[in-house]
Amino acid sequence: METTLGSKKQAWLHAIRLRTLPLALSSILMGSILAAVQEQFKIEVFLLAALTTIFLQVLSNLANDYGDSIHGADSQSRQGPIRAVQSGIISLPEMKRAMILLAIFSLASGLTLLYYSLHDWTLFLLFLGLGVLAIVAAITYTSGKKPYGYAGLGDLSVFIFFGLLGVSGTYFLHTLSFDWINFIPAISLGLFSTAVLNINNIRDIDSDTLAGKKSIPVRIGKHSAVAYNWFLIIGGNILIICYAIISKSPWALLPLITLPMMLKIGIGVARGKDAPMIDPFLKKMAISTLFWTLSFGAGWYFFN
Repeated sequence: METTLGSKKQAWLHAIRLRTLPLALSSILMGSILAAVQEQFKIEVFLLAALTTIFLQVLSNLANDYGDSIHGADSQSRQGPIRAVQSGIISLPEMKRAMILLAIFSLASGLTLLYYSLHDWTLFLLFLGLGVLAIVAAITYTSGKKPYGYAGLGDLSVFIFFGLLGVSGTYFLHTLSFDWINFIPAISLGLFSTAVLNINNIRDIDSDTLAGKKSIPVRIGKHSAVAYNWFLIIGGNILIICYAIISKSPWALLPLITLPMMLKIGIGVARGKDAPMIDPFLKKMAISTLFWTLSFGAGWYFFN
């Protein structure tokens, strides 16, 4: 387990957590692929949505580092990778300034996205409200007086923003329409994204318990959290089978090629006895989710 971050540059890179970005981009990719299926893909929407999502994810990561340091989840008892503020290399004021800067970047990028995508003021204001809500959610997950992550609501937030809103919102910005069937892959992606958070929380169950962070694994225990993890992985894959059947699109079954990878991740999490054994599966689950999404796109592109 790593115990030092070395230089300030390394500390910032750890705080940004590059390994979380593939997961953040998956919902944008899925929404854009679904728009391409309808021949309504717009490259400027995809690029601006991806940029906005990256800014929001980095903001969330910095806020998580900041908030957990303040609330005690990043104490010396924590067994996960050491955090930037916890290490002392980056101060709380420095982290706070970085969070403000990322919030500004997120808002500017989001406004540009809406300017190019929407020409109706009602829709513009609606999506602007959702964007501001996303910024607030990114910051208050572990920061503020009553961080919702400490109440065990992080799973719901991830499911909504990385699944339902991320996919459906991106699809709407491309097409200016909704299609109920697209909620099926959106839910799948939301379940996989929640699995990533759940693996993170299983890893940190001991330190979160000491800090009073009532994540789902803290509330139900590791054994039940592992069962919950299996539900998220298996459920997401069953739903894509349902999508293929309902939409009469056999190509949509191609993402199942990632199922063995996800099953291996589930087994690894179940067998992991401590944080160092569980931690690698965070990155693997995020990457497998990205591969799952890309496979969906490949299925449509090559076999439709």
